[in-house]
Amino acid sequence: MKGYRLNHTCYTRIVVTLCLSVLLTISTYGQKREIHILAANDMHANIKAFPQLAAIADSLRTLYPQLLILSAGDNRTGNPLNDMYKPSSYPMVALMNTVGFHATTLGNHEFDVHSLEPLIGLSAFNYICANIFPTEDKHLGIVPTQVFDVDGLKIGVIGTVQVNPQGRPDTHPDNVKDYRFASPLRTVARYMDFSEQCDATILLSHIGYEDDIKMAEEYPWLDLIIGGHSHTQLTADEPLHNGVLITQNSNRLSKVTHITLTLWNGRITDKKAEYIDVPSFPKSNRIVQAMVDYFSDNPDFKQVIAQAATPFETSDEISYMMCDAFREETRADIGLVNPGNVRLNRLPAGNITVFDILSMDPFYNEAVILRMTIEELVTVMTTYSRGTLNHLPRISGLICEVTVDKDNTNQLKRIRLLTEDGKDPDYSKVYSIATSSYMSAVMKSLLSREPEGQNRETSSFIIDYLERKGAVSYQGISNMRIIKE
Repeated sequence: MKGYRLNHTCYTRIVVTLCLSVLLTISTYGQKREIHILAANDMHANIKAFPQLAAIADSLRTLYPQLLILSAGDNRTGNPLNDMYKPSSYPMVALMNTVGFHATTLGNHEFDVHSLEPLIGLSAFNYICANIFPTEDKHLGIVPTQVFDVDGLKIGVIGTVQVNPQGRPDTHPDNVKDYRFASPLRTVARYMDFSEQCDATILLSHIGYEDDIKMAEEYPWLDLIIGGHSHTQLTADEPLHNGVLITQNSNRLSKVTHITLTLWNGRITDKKAEYIDVPSFPKSNRIVQAMVDYFSDNPDFKQVIAQAATPFETSDEISYMMCDAFREETRADIGLVNPGNVRLNRLPAGNITVFDILSMDPFYNEAVILRMTIEELVTVMTTYSRGTLNHLPRISGLICEVTVDKDNTNQLKRIRLLTEDGKDPDYSKVYSIATSSYMSAVMKSLLSREPEGQNRETSSFIIDYLERKGAVSYQGISNMRIIKE
């Protein structure tokens, strides 16, 4: 048999080719790779922070050109300059487009004022939410997941929105009647196969910090949860939860998060979160500043309505002022405000403007009168509170005596209503209660009498009340007595 013999030149070429192939495989497989993400949540239309936010994004993109910018929802609601624009919330969309957001999930406030559909059409970024199911005639373009190509790496993003015990996000029920929602926890379970197709899997979550922890415990195949809804300010020291990194900031762009995921040999080996203070960032983007100046130029909002003789130092003080306004301007027996309706935490002494009033009460809810006995009112307040003092509606015209757990003062045990002089009210009387159409809608199953609409928004009653008063002081005012046991 005749043998086959390679000449020296041919042999050398084969050896060199094999060596180069091995080296290329080693360098590709063993290469250190990084994914950089800028994450925001619960921005609530704080457009004044956008020049600094844009500068942060610009600075990071200079270092990391493949920077991915994501929002965990509640981009809107809380700023009349944005919310009352036509179409509502267009300023936020325009600013997010300019900053270069790639995607957002839906927050519960994305459904406010029926502007979601036109906003999606104006957005240069994607809306990702896996647990929303629009009716057949709604073609919103919301996707459950998306894969982003970041320098050749596949970054998979799943989105979820909060769902309350009534099966919908916390917004006026009429705003979500064209949608069906599923449990976020059960929904994410369906996407393990999706994660196996990706180099990194991110949950863009608007469900709250405690539920994010449950997600991490259930689904360790998630690499990162960018959270929102509970406004929980986390820090760089936040430990991994079952191997999953969770990030979240408080609301209104007080901070954003720069997240770095490090991959080695195709696996994520390190996860790091850096929290950046937005208001104190030393640079701003001039183009974005010009846009903010344009959107802010509305003289109607600058009109002075009244004077705050002393500062409002808590949201509760603002709540009691709103309760009084509802009660006195409608001539009802009682004023009732749910804490979530109050979107300002403080207000300095001095001028109170239209802008301030629409910022504290931005939801365009109609004022309504409910008629209830004291027993029925206690049931409504107890049910709405969900067993916590934080969620308990505030009241005027009566004193609310609450008993809380001595070891957990947010845990509500009992509610008792008293007259303003500390006596038992008339349990046989049907009282008139001034509140918002939101409260009447979410508590509809508990009402034995039809709500009486006032054909005016609640904010207009606040304006009338403050104009009539001229100056107000609610410093230290509280209609609540707390007993610990």
